[in-house]
Amino acid sequence: MANIQFNGVGIRAVAACVPADVSRNADALRGLLPDDEIEKTIHAIGIREKRLAPKNVCASDLCAAAAEKLFADNPDAPRDEIDFLLFMSQTADFRTPATAPILQHRLGLPQSCAALDLSLACSGYVYALSTAFAYAALPGVRRVLLLDGETYSKCVNPRDRVNAPLYGDAGTATLVEKSPEFGAAHFTLKTDGGGADVVKIPAGGSRVPASAETLREETDAEGNVRSGCEVRMNGMDVFNFAIRSVPAVTKETAARAGFAPADADCVVFHQANRMMTDFLAARMKIAPEKILYSLGEYGNTSSASIPLTLAARGNALAARERALLCGFGAGLSWAAAALSLAPTKFSEPFDFNPT
Repeated sequence: MANIQFNGVGIRAVAACVPADVSRNADALRGLLPDDEIEKTIHAIGIREKRLAPKNVCASDLCAAAAEKLFADNPDAPRDEIDFLLFMSQTADFRTPATAPILQHRLGLPQSCAALDLSLACSGYVYALSTAFAYAALPGVRRVLLLDGETYSKCVNPRDRVNAPLYGDAGTATLVEKSPEFGAAHFTLKTDGGGADVVKIPAGGSRVPASAETLREETDAEGNVRSGCEVRMNGMDVFNFAIRSVPAVTKETAARAGFAPADADCVVFHQANRMMTDFLAARMKIAPEKILYSLGEYGNTSSASIPLTLAARGNALAARERALLCGFGAGLSWAAAALSLAPTKFSEPFDFNPT
């Protein structure tokens, strides 16, 4: 396992942007489930609506807009002082080139700014945040801009009753900075590639290239319609993985920071679904009011869900010295962070305007 501690590095600001198009699950599920099952499903997953990106809008577009908002709201951190740009996404613009250099140019960052793509699913933000902290801690680097966005709805068949109610789209920007006002931050990163089939898009990569055959839709025994280039998930395996792994990594990380999860000021889990998150919180005896949620209006936005939740709920926090973040999902991969959000400025999510 990777247990990492940083000192004098922290999150200066977080911003988020979401598509303007609202998809309500009560409408999306009509025809996929019996009418008397729709409300039960919505209540269980906790997702009443999601934001879906149109065909011509990518994760990078949403992230660029979030970054512009972050710069506008934080004039003491100008774009020409960004030393490193990280782009975390599994829905990049192209197979090549990487999206980070495109964003460096689009945002007007200096050519002295390094730019790098990262790819991981629902644990991705915590992993990418540890990477941003690691670069910011180095001599010669002070500010790292972490852009995390997904348009995962483009990978989901609308007639897939398992996944269609879950996934929404979002783009976020996190400014990581080296400063003596930041204390210690602790990260724990873990992986089990033996569970790679639990959440997977089987085709479209180099192992199984996209073809007419892999793009053909098929209906499984439960009535879910998918092609080989669309996401499929074993929900029970994900649930069992989460309840086995998330409490342990969260407790371990909090203990290294000197407190128990129940004593945290706030906790942000990956916004998988409400039933799962409530179960995890109860397992760790965390008071419900300490758990931050955004999935009700934005859905599961994969790796972007934690920073989106911070942007949406951070300003309402009375205390945020002891913050816990935990992401988990495809890979299998899971990670937790214990850090202070006291100096962090949050810009609330706003609707994307392509003009």
